[in-house]
Amino acid sequence: MSRASASPNVDAVVLESVSKVFRHRPALLNLAGRERSGETRALDGVSLSARSGEILVLLGPNGGGKTTLLKLVGTILLPDSGSVRVNGLETRTHGDAARRTIGFAVANERSFFPRLTAFENLDLFGVLEDLARKERHERVDWTLATTGLAAARNTLVMKFSSGMYQRLGVARALLKRPRVLLLDEPTRSLDVRGAEHLWQVFRQIAAEGSTVLLATHDFDEAAALGSEVVILQRGVIRARERLAGHSSIDALRAFYLRETQSEEGEADATRNEVRR
Repeated sequence: MSRASASPNVDAVVLESVSKVFRHRPALLNLAGRERSGETRALDGVSLSARSGEILVLLGPNGGGKTTLLKLVGTILLPDSGSVRVNGLETRTHGDAARRTIGFAVANERSFFPRLTAFENLDLFGVLEDLARKERHERVDWTLATTGLAAARNTLVMKFSSGMYQRLGVARALLKRPRVLLLDEPTRSLDVRGAEHLWQVFRQIAAEGSTVLLATHDFDEAAALGSEVVILQRGVIRARERLAGHSSIDALRAFYLRETQSEEGEADATRNEVRR
């Protein structure tokens, strides 16, 4: 089944000077007085774009801003400043319309109903996406087969392994033929064969014109799938590079370490200076 059509070489996702700050306060009963109020700048003036048919890989240390960026594109969060456009729609003013074109793979157990089967879970989410009954059942069966879960169609989700949950999360994201697919470490719990199977799915989705944004720590995955890589660290883009189809894992790892080393080195130098 084909996904929603998209023109090639068109920017499907555009972020312009996007910043997002999370403000935190001490717990109500902060009796020991150890918690402090403050803020975390998850993204700081980030600008980037991703074209139709492209797999854009987000690399970076934990806390670098990758998941926050995906949530902003997915309309789960809104930017504090700057703009996010998905398929030409500004998420702050046209969030509902933008959301209808986006699939976000969420894979944790709390994302599904444990006492429903895989088919029943996806069928329910299809109802929430306003898919017609006939189309919905076809789409559910297609996504289960595509993600390797056809044999588990009638299995209660509470019996799923972590890897099966990840595949079910991808299946849910594919239900509405998304023009933009958001993936946050989609193969983290999968074995080599299972990961390779999903990689083929992601390649096919991009080949059909959808845009894929992939956050990962896996250099194998990044080198195998990426059209381009963006390195996020402490909420800013440290580097961006087009990837050749034959990009080696070692070369990508060296690029990552080179581009992230300086800031970590500066942080170490600051800590050493404080110790003195």
